[in-house]
Amino acid sequence: MSVSTGSYSPSRISDVYGLMVLDSRGTPTIKAYVETVSGVRGWGIAPSGASKGEHEAVEVRDGGKKWLGKGVERALSNLEDIAAHMIGLDARDQAYIDHLLISLDGTPNKSRLGGNTTTALSIAVARAASYSLGLEPYEYLGGNRANLIPTPLMNIINGGVHAGNDLDIQEFMIIPVEADSIKEALRKAVEVYWTLKKLLVEKYGKNSINVGDEGGFAPPLTSTREALDLLVEAISRAGYDPGTDFYLGLDAAASQFKDSDKYRIDGKVLDADQLVEFYLGLLDEYPVKYLEDPFAEDDWHHFVELTKRVSTKTLVTGDDLYVTNTKFLEKGIKLAATNAVLVKINQVGTLTETLEFVDMATRNCLRAIISHRSGDTEDPFIADLAVALGTGLIKTGAPARGERTAKYNRLLEIEFILAGQARYAGRTPFPR
Repeated sequence: MSVSTGSYSPSRISDVYGLMVLDSRGTPTIKAYVETVSGVRGWGIAPSGASKGEHEAVEVRDGGKKWLGKGVERALSNLEDIAAHMIGLDARDQAYIDHLLISLDGTPNKSRLGGNTTTALSIAVARAASYSLGLEPYEYLGGNRANLIPTPLMNIINGGVHAGNDLDIQEFMIIPVEADSIKEALRKAVEVYWTLKKLLVEKYGKNSINVGDEGGFAPPLTSTREALDLLVEAISRAGYDPGTDFYLGLDAAASQFKDSDKYRIDGKVLDADQLVEFYLGLLDEYPVKYLEDPFAEDDWHHFVELTKRVSTKTLVTGDDLYVTNTKFLEKGIKLAATNAVLVKINQVGTLTETLEFVDMATRNCLRAIISHRSGDTEDPFIADLAVALGTGLIKTGAPARGERTAKYNRLLEIEFILAGQARYAGRTPFPR
C-alpha cells in the first residue's frame, strides 16, 4: 500500500508519542498514541507473555536495578525516534507504516526497536485510522461483513507457569458453545466459574480459590485428569451438559515441561510417542475439542502425528510452534502439522504481519484463534480484531480480572452495536 498524498486527509498523522504503563503482573509496558490532524487520538498497549516461543519478537527492556531490569525507557526512546518517520503519513496506510517499522528495526525479531514498541504503535495506528473515519476498529478492519462474535476459550483452572501449583498443563478451559449470543454464553460460563469456586472450597478449602495470571483458579492439584474432572463436575452442577453446552480445552504449553527428549507430566516421564497416547486417552474420556501446544515447539513430527489421528475430533493448535510468523506457518502447512493456529500480535510485532498470518492460515483451511497474553492490559483491541477477521474463536482468560473482562465487555459492546446483525459463533468453528 502506498502513502496517501495530496489534499487534506483527516487521518494524516500529526503526532506520535508514548508512556510507560503497567500490565496485569505489574510489569512496565508501552502505551503508544498516534494523533491525526482531525484531532482524534488512537492508542495501543503492548501485552507480554510468560510462556514465550523461542522465535517471538523481542521486547526491549532496560536491564539494571530499576523495575528489576524490566523498565521500558529504552523502548520509549525508540518510539520517539520512530515518530519523526511517521508524522505526515496517513494512518490508513497500515501496511506501509508497519513495513516502515520493520525496515527501521532491521532485525528478524524486532530486537532493535522492540516488539513491545512496534506492537503498541501498530495498534495505535489502526485505532487512529478508524476513529478519524468515524468507525469502530472492527468496522474499519473488517468492513460491513464483520458481525461474527467469537466463541471464547475461557481458562478457568491455571497451571504451569501461570500458577503456583503442581499442574503441568498450563490452561484448562471451558468453551460455551450452546448459546444464541455472547451475552448468553458469558452468563453460562460465569455460572460455571462461580460453581467451580464453590466446588473447590468444598474439596480443598478457601486457599484453593486464589487465581493465576489469567484469572483462573490455581488449586493444589497434581494431575490433568483431576482438573478435567473438576471442570466436568462444575459444568454439571451448574445445570449444563459437558459435551453439549460446553466443550473443554487444554493449553499444554509442552515446551515448559519438556526435559531433554522426554516430557515430565503428572509425575511421570513420557517419551513423545507415549505423550501422543496420553492425549488420545484424554480425548476419549473428556469432551476436549481444543488442544494447544501439545508438544515442544521443535517437535514437528509429533504435532503431525497427533493431528493426523485426531483432526476430526478436536483443534490441534500451534502457538509456540508458529509465533504468528508466516515463515513457520509455511512449514506447518506443508507438513499438515496442525489444523489450527493461535494469533498474538506481539509475537510478530505488527498488525500487518498478523493479518498476513491469519490470511495464510485461513486460505489453507486452518482455524485461527485470536489470543491475549498472560501479562495483558485493559486494551481490548483483540476483541475488535476477532470480530473484524471473523475467526469465530477468541482466547482471553477467565471471566475475572479487569484485563480479561475488558475483552469480554468489548465483545458485549460490539454485539450491542451490531444489534440484530450480530451472530454468535458457538460450536461452528469446531470439528464435527
